[in-house]
Amino acid sequence: MSDTALAPAPEHKNRNVGAILLLLVVGMVGAAYAAVPLYYAFCAATGYGGTTRVATGNLKGVIAREMTVRFDSNVDGGIPWQVTPAKSVTAGIGNVETVVFTARNLSDKTVTGQAAFNVTPELAGSYFNKIQCFCFTEQTLKPGETVQMPVTFFVDPDIDKNTDLATIKDITLSYTFYASKNKGS
Repeated sequence: MSDTALAPAPEHKNRNVGAILLLLVVGMVGAAYAAVPLYYAFCAATGYGGTTRVATGNLKGVIAREMTVRFDSNVDGGIPWQVTPAKSVTAGIGNVETVVFTARNLSDKTVTGQAAFNVTPELAGSYFNKIQCFCFTEQTLKPGETVQMPVTFFVDPDIDKNTDLATIKDITLSYTFYASKNKGS
């Protein structure tokens, strides 16, 4: 028996290579689509990049250590809104607090926007829990309309166990408002 009788035909090799390359391309496209949701899931689980956590309430109680939470708002140039952040809050870590941001549509058109958020210092993000927040939904404001947007939150008492955050006395929750691409802007 000769060696050529055992070797696969060149057409068969080409078909295998083509199938492998096709699977590779499909896998890469799938990974590209999955990257953003996976990144958000990673950030939510770890607090990476100042991402906060979503909670239904504080079950761990309040500790004596106080924390000041400051609020900041920025408005992208593509949305004609004026947003006034809430006033700072100083309270025992674990206290559930509600603050209010105020947004006003400065234009003569209905505008839909949404807010992206982050927490600084970034390490504190995984201890910052939001119970209610306007950033989870689009906001539609009619011409000249003013709305109040509440945020209910608490700082997880477990922050006190993190030695990297032992000297932290202030956390900043910052929102950037931008025009929604979905409707009304």
